[in-house]
Amino acid sequence: MPFTTADDAVVHELQGVRFVSYAAPALGSAELCAWRGEVPPGTSGPAHRISREEVFLVLSGSLELAIDGERRTLHAGDAAIAPAGSSLEVANRTEAPAAMWVSTSVGLEATLADGSRIAPPWAN
Repeated sequence: MPFTTADDAVVHELQGVRFVSYAAPALGSAELCAWRGEVPPGTSGPAHRISREEVFLVLSGSLELAIDGERRTLHAGDAAIAPAGSSLEVANRTEAPAAMWVSTSVGLEATLADGSRIAPPWAN
């Protein structure tokens, strides 16, 4: 199906972050995935290595991204590209919620520092 309404979007939650999936195989996409990540204030995700390139666009608020150890604070309208194989961390160190739009290709996996792997359902 070529259209995903807000009511059709699939919501997932992990480590306090809400992932609202708009494009994924479960929604009819064969190659690309896209979701809105809603990051509460004071939330910091674990470092992980990504298997696919990801593109981040901050929609509201501010987020700190670290890609292969290079840290930047991004504000609404700012974007970042994390290459496949890079180490990634995302944090909201402010007192206000933040939201981002994320795109990647189908099949994304994340490897945590302890070696465990996650295949997030919003990207598979």
